[in-house]
Amino acid sequence: MQKPARRRAPRHARPSHRGRNAAFAVTGALALGGAGLLGLPAVTGAHAATTPTVTQDKLTPATMVAGKAATASLTVHSSACFTTKTVGVGVRDAAGHNLDFPGSVANAQICPSGLSVTTGSRTLPAGTYTQFGFWQDLGGAWHNLPSQQLVVSAATAAPSPAPTATPTPSATATATPSSPAAAAPVAGKKLTWSDEFDSLALGSRWTADRSSSYHYGDHNPDDNKLDWLNKDNVAVSGGVATFTARPSAHTLENGKKAWDTGLLTTEYSTEGFKVQTGDYIETRVKLPAGTGAWPALWTWNGTSGNHGEIDSFEYHADNANLLELTNHINPGYKYVTDAKSIAHDQWVTVGTQYGATSVDWYINGVKVFSDGKGVGAGWSAYPILNLSLSAGQYHPAPTGTAPITFAADYLRVYR
Repeated sequence: MQKPARRRAPRHARPSHRGRNAAFAVTGALALGGAGLLGLPAVTGAHAATTPTVTQDKLTPATMVAGKAATASLTVHSSACFTTKTVGVGVRDAAGHNLDFPGSVANAQICPSGLSVTTGSRTLPAGTYTQFGFWQDLGGAWHNLPSQQLVVSAATAAPSPAPTATPTPSATATATPSSPAAAAPVAGKKLTWSDEFDSLALGSRWTADRSSSYHYGDHNPDDNKLDWLNKDNVAVSGGVATFTARPSAHTLENGKKAWDTGLLTTEYSTEGFKVQTGDYIETRVKLPAGTGAWPALWTWNGTSGNHGEIDSFEYHADNANLLELTNHINPGYKYVTDAKSIAHDQWVTVGTQYGATSVDWYINGVKVFSDGKGVGAGWSAYPILNLSLSAGQYHPAPTGTAPITFAADYLRVYR
């Protein structure tokens, strides 16, 4: 059986998914020869000879305030017009963790006349960081432009308490009853499939220990994940499913210690339920605060040429107020920042309609994005709800050994 292609990382990180431990390929007016930047080898040979020279003209911001979201801006020009796979702004902390700004631009053309890119917003803790522009050529090689210092100062006043989300279940996950199945925000849809998590029907309804989106079935280190899927790491109580991640006894192929964690997919189950073109899916989840937490609701079809991936949401705990919404079939994405609705340890309702010509995303019942791209006719895929752990290359990895949890009140599909 041919091994399935691994699931790629979320869109806000995907454009900056590159060999970040490889040498900086420095180009442009500030290019270094000899040992290259940071003592790493400079790019030489045929590839360097055929690559246009890219000059970084402007990179902002140079300063930020801790806890306050900010965007980055990059301006570059080249010696000749050419098309890139990706252009964006990277950030690296003192420990070497990559904390890039979301919103890299795909298929951008860089010309002598210049190109300006404005990223999505993000927050950073107080500290001093290395900031740099980057681009990826069509052959897949990454080129990091000259770096500068980014200083994030401490906030001058304590932030006010985060507002309570609406609607909000009770504070503890185990005491939160599932809400009655209301009508979908999309007109004309009726509830066709749901799980209120009053029990956990493994085998018949769900699979919890493998997915074709994972390179090795139960783990996927190629995708910057520490995950090792274990059915015992998903449990239900009081109408809520809780996904728990703990340090594992397993070691990944890259030598990193794995974390046992929870995933639910309808793939390989007896029912084998799939969402399809026109469906509306909705879940209510409690976002985790633990460093390294990477929960998501998404879809996958290992037999489909494009793998059928639509991300209803992805969340990284280091971006406390941001959800990533991505169509990977006909690329489209948005990064939604909302401190009132999206926050650590807070419940939020997220929904997605898989339209043939546009995928629409809803937060707490309000439409926040239509991509105008859609999934096409005849699309179908398995829903996946899971808690991944970042391996630290693009978002911080877990610190310490304390368990990390993620809770879901329900999952409903309207057709």
